[in-house]
Amino acid sequence: MARVSLLSNEQAPLEIREMFQKMEANGFRVINLFRVMAHCPRVGRYFLRLGNSILFKGAVPTNLRELAILRVGQINQALYEYSQHVPIALRCGVRQEQIDALPDWETSRHFNEQERAILGYTDEVTKNIRVKDDTFAAVQSFLSEEGMVELTTTIGYYGMVCRILEAFQIELDEGVPKKG
Repeated sequence: MARVSLLSNEQAPLEIREMFQKMEANGFRVINLFRVMAHCPRVGRYFLRLGNSILFKGAVPTNLRELAILRVGQINQALYEYSQHVPIALRCGVRQEQIDALPDWETSRHFNEQERAILGYTDEVTKNIRVKDDTFAAVQSFLSEEGMVELTTTIGYYGMVCRILEAFQIELDEGVPKKG
């Protein structure tokens, strides 16, 4: 049971309720994480917007973005985050054998050079905050400066998401199978 209530659409403050209605009108489900964030509309509104800006029409290829998100969830042992993004990753071209190999990505043969660079960068940002010059250069060799900022923001955002999920013990949404 989550440590704070999951606000229904009717309970959510007006500005968040309107965002929920737009999401549902566009065929998206309002997940438990968003229902918790609705308690703080000043933050929740921008939290949702930042998440959407990361997930839609970004500069980072979607398969690389999803590998980074899965790795952040895995490092932080955030079952909710990881489980939510496995189906998204698969739709974005991440292969199941890559998902299965994430814990040992450094020795796995299932990742190409770019994917390894993204995973190394993700590990360093998530675990150490600081990134070694050679790790940065490896990613910078194929991402633009816009992509570098987006990737780093994605890793930081999903690190924050993991902290919110775990601190509040937010349960998986109905129908989402546990992964990891």
